[in-house]
Amino acid sequence: MSFSANISQLRPSATIAVSTLAKKLRAEGRDIVDLSAGEPDFPTPAWISEAAIDGIRGGHTRYTPAPGLPELRRAVARWVGGSAHPGWALEAESVVVTAGAKQALFNACFALFGPGDEVLIAAPYWTSYPEIVGLARATPVFVAGAEDRDFRLTAEDLERVRTPQTRGLILCTPSNPTGAVYSIEELRAVATWARDHDVVLISDEIYRNIYFSDVEGATAPGLLSLEPEAVGPWVLVDGVSKAFAMTGWRIGYSLTSPEVAKKLTALQSHTTSNAATPSQLAALEALSQSDRATAEIQAMVRAFRRRRDLVSGLFREHLPHLPVVEPQGAFYLFVRIDGEFSEAVPGSETWCARVLEETGVAMVPGAAFGDDRYARLSYATSDDVLEEAVRRLAARSREG
Repeated sequence: MSFSANISQLRPSATIAVSTLAKKLRAEGRDIVDLSAGEPDFPTPAWISEAAIDGIRGGHTRYTPAPGLPELRRAVARWVGGSAHPGWALEAESVVVTAGAKQALFNACFALFGPGDEVLIAAPYWTSYPEIVGLARATPVFVAGAEDRDFRLTAEDLERVRTPQTRGLILCTPSNPTGAVYSIEELRAVATWARDHDVVLISDEIYRNIYFSDVEGATAPGLLSLEPEAVGPWVLVDGVSKAFAMTGWRIGYSLTSPEVAKKLTALQSHTTSNAATPSQLAALEALSQSDRATAEIQAMVRAFRRRRDLVSGLFREHLPHLPVVEPQGAFYLFVRIDGEFSEAVPGSETWCARVLEETGVAMVPGAAFGDDRYARLSYATSDDVLEEAVRRLAARSREG
């Protein structure tokens, strides 16, 4: 059977592939420590789940408007606007509720880019960015900041790769896979560069609430932390998956100008129509009870911060030859592994496969994120699991 050229370059998600393999090995009886998953290990708060159950029992199981329940769109605008620069006046008309943040990214790229366009992607990058850009028939162009800046981009980095075809820039802060967080000043420089060159800035802020600040409850600086005049054409992508431990509920959203939101809505009306109604009701509950939600998020962030400190400290103590990027947000550790490369183990994919086979520790190769020198592990798991993983890795290293 022949397939469309639309998917000729499409590759499966590496993170899902590793997680699937780890589950398969575990089902076969292997003792697997799976550090590949990109989701919190906490349950969805019961009061959020109850809102969906009540909605189902109340008969709220029909279609909603394509961009989402009006009250949810208003709640998103309020929730995001609560930490925005006061110069922004966010409205429900700017919000499109989607089946996960991934769909919000797809909507934006498919509606805004096409053949002949180049879209800059900050590297290391989440694995789906280049695939989504490719599905829009645009060309992904990767650009990395200096390693000693934890890969955060500067305007000079962007200017080096800009061409007359440069149409967009995808940025993720806090970053998956590095956990790096842009400061307000760094974001302002990047946003101003994009504005001055009429480049659409797509800011993926799905981890913005998982931020290790000295001020408890603070969110990471984001696009809307800037003065509106510093920002040109823009799309902000977020959702409830990470902050509320609601990955399986599949609720994301985009915020942008009302004009662009109408185009995204039109596209979505012909693809998925609307996100699942019970999931929207759960998200509405999560975003409407801000004090209760903030308390839940703060408890989760405290746990992630403790785990970050634990696992990064264990690497420094037991695996000093595998340096890490010290994360300021999200729940990933980006580990530099090329010091263990050899003729038999020439890259991150082979290294991760060897580690999984020899120790049962599942990590995601850095090649999937655009940097073959690294591997990513998730510390969204218990202290005991993290300690066991490092113990196994350290034992392997000593034996090798």
